[in-house]
Amino acid sequence: MTAPDAAPVKAWLLDLQARIVAALERLDGAPFRKDSWERPGGGGGISRVLEDGGFFERGGVNFSHVMGAGMPASATTHRPELAGRSFEAMGVSLVLHPRNPYCPTVHMNVRFFIAAPARPDEAPIWWFGGGMDLTPYYPFEEDVRHFHSTCKAAVLPFGGEAEHRRLKEWCDRYFFLKHRNEPRGVGGLFFDDLGADGATSFDAAFGLTRSVGEAFLDAYLPIADRRRKLPYGERERDFQAYRRGRYVEFNLVFDRGTLFGLQSGGRTESILMSLPPIVKWRYDWQPEPGSPEAKLYDEFLVPREWC
Repeated sequence: MTAPDAAPVKAWLLDLQARIVAALERLDGAPFRKDSWERPGGGGGISRVLEDGGFFERGGVNFSHVMGAGMPASATTHRPELAGRSFEAMGVSLVLHPRNPYCPTVHMNVRFFIAAPARPDEAPIWWFGGGMDLTPYYPFEEDVRHFHSTCKAAVLPFGGEAEHRRLKEWCDRYFFLKHRNEPRGVGGLFFDDLGADGATSFDAAFGLTRSVGEAFLDAYLPIADRRRKLPYGERERDFQAYRRGRYVEFNLVFDRGTLFGLQSGGRTESILMSLPPIVKWRYDWQPEPGSPEAKLYDEFLVPREWC
């Protein structure tokens, strides 16, 4: 039995990366560096990275397409039946860290996997995953509502209100720092293993994934345009660096994409481009009650129905 044709997925991913980079270059005013790389053992990718730009302190939009003889542990922890199978994985992943603390960090990822069958008479296992989430430092309710409303519009044609609620709640659970007992940010969408159980057709699964990827620029660019010229000082930069520490903790401890990339022998420079360039940690720091910093914790880092 044959796997679904991955060629249209790869073509779309490469085109999505190119279009997102072009839009971000117009926003920033500086070009993204382009690195093409090959992975020992099979595959490679294209990393597009910007550092010290006019708007982004660091931003990366990566495409990868890799193959391997055995699934990494990060993929088999919740899917033990995949252990030992050869695989093919492709995706686009981006993380953007603006310099202005009033502009939120944002992440988006869309990916496609194929795992080889365990026996010749079985079919390969394939699935899609992805999502996006917003991590503000000094948030505005209209920005968070806009982001979530755009995410919702991307999902509605593929399952309606119930499916959006499921993916929104999945995102809230996933982007949660268990050791801190707090969310990473204000959420968005998250899904994985879409199609693996045979209940969703390839066209439907690819359609939802494509809709999420295409919604990213509409979800984020209006927020960046509204906040990019707001004045800020050392206090805001200091708090931004402190909260960025939570981002680092999540990506290195919990993030499936980071763990999969490192365990599968991916390009470390490309995988860790998601980390912010300036970060701070403090011992047992607490925001002053009633302060703008406390507002993030009290009003935004709590479960809410933003739409």
